[in-house]
Formats: sequence, C-alpha cells, structure tokens
Amino acid sequence: MYDLTGFQRDLLYVVAGLDDPHGLAVKDELEDYYEKEIHHGRLYPNLDTLVEKGL
Repeated sequence: MYDLTGFQRDLLYVVAGLDDPHGLAVKDELEDYYEKEIHHGRLYPNLDTLVEKGL
C-alpha cells in the first residue's frame, strides 16, 4: 500500500464508501472532492492499477 499515489488512495477511499461503486459514481465523488473534472484517462488506468494490485 505504500507504493500508491495519493489519487489511488483517494480512489480506494471513495470506492469503499459507496454501496454500489461504478465508474461514474466514483468519478462524481472525486470531482466533488477535488473540485475539478477528473478525466477518464486518469480515472480508469488508476482503477486498473488497483485491481492489478489486488486491492
């Protein structure tokens, strides 16, 4: 877990807090938190990385 970026840790936190996490819900939560648009090109590769790490 120590090799995660801050964005990846935020992703884990958001996913853990959602009853039915899916891409757009995660994206909306992160956009509210960061107060800016989160592009798919940033979101999905980071989600893929978390899955590859078994998280």
